[in-house]
Amino acid sequence: MKVCLGGVRLLMAAGLTALGAAAAAQDTIRIGEINSYKAQPAFLEPYKKGMQLAVDEVNAAGGIGGKPLELVIRDDNANPGDAVRAAEELFSREKVDVLTGSFLSHIGLALSDFARQKKVFFLASEPLTDKIVWQDGNRYTYRLRTSTYMQVAMLVPEALKLKKKRWAIVYPNYEYGQSAVGTFKTLMKAAQPDIEFVTEQAVPLGKVDAGSVAQALADARPDAIFNVLFATDVTKFVREGTTRGLFTNRPVVSVLTGEPEYLDTFRDETPEGWIVTGYPWQFIDTPEHQAFLKAYEAKFKDYPRLGSVVGYSAIKSLAEGMRRAGSTDTEAMIKAFAGLKLTIPFGPIEYRALDHQSTMGAYVGRLAYKDGKGIMTDFRYVDGAKVMPPDEEVRKLRRAD
Repeated sequence: MKVCLGGVRLLMAAGLTALGAAAAAQDTIRIGEINSYKAQPAFLEPYKKGMQLAVDEVNAAGGIGGKPLELVIRDDNANPGDAVRAAEELFSREKVDVLTGSFLSHIGLALSDFARQKKVFFLASEPLTDKIVWQDGNRYTYRLRTSTYMQVAMLVPEALKLKKKRWAIVYPNYEYGQSAVGTFKTLMKAAQPDIEFVTEQAVPLGKVDAGSVAQALADARPDAIFNVLFATDVTKFVREGTTRGLFTNRPVVSVLTGEPEYLDTFRDETPEGWIVTGYPWQFIDTPEHQAFLKAYEAKFKDYPRLGSVVGYSAIKSLAEGMRRAGSTDTEAMIKAFAGLKLTIPFGPIEYRALDHQSTMGAYVGRLAYKDGKGIMTDFRYVDGAKVMPPDEEVRKLRRAD
């Protein structure tokens, strides 16, 4: 009988490679992460850096139970179907232990449903939709970032101080924008019954015809504007609105617009005086933020954006949950995250057992222009725990797991 030694060696090498890969997988904790990197680079490139900083810190401290963390990242192409297929591949082929990520709300909902069906743990890091922890909430999904309801509830007191009756609204026509507008109208109507919403402009995400939208708002002659546009849409809207004098002597209340990701693009077009939620990274002098800022700047030679904080905090949350759980087992992680407390760059947060929402807050302030760029001024931090609906209302909203 002839024996092909070359073939045997190849088989042995292949076998050793497979064994090595399996051993490596057993010796690391693999975090599957899915996001819209190509579609939303302004937010998600800093987000990826924030995740890597957190992974490096955890691993430098000995990992979790002696095992280092490893990120396995996939792009969802801003498509829910692609996101679900990526999740399936991460668990079936890459053998990840937990899932995190998503930026766009409809994709976050798709991944949350995947987690429910497959019974795997999912930490939704960024999507803002209320449904992910309320109407469509499930026992396998927790969410880190301040929700749509929370962001709007932070802005409503400032909007009420304006004492304006006629409001115009502009928003991206998908889950996040629809939810933000619904919450704004409900909370404002409850506090100011005579309020009028004179026009609403619902625009396709990423495809705003900014000139037409700005003109339609101007034609309605509102006393004030509530804006939910973000990313390139809000940049185009600001430019066209400014050209038409839309914002002259007309206050604007705007969700997210104080985030560096968007201020970076405004530069000398920064709409001064807008009331916004955001992240004034230059001026936050708390010990936890200063430690994060110094570490981030040292590693990347750049300043953090809000995405950096979210990515960093997501990994730190998963690491703390794993320590508390003593494993990455799904049921153990679910139990560990209920009431989980940790400190992120914004300060202490807790993952509520009631609805799986973290109490991460946001900064509320006004936009200003200084030294060639937009900044936030007159800002204050709003603890997320202080802008939630009553528990009994949340219980009604959240379906049975």
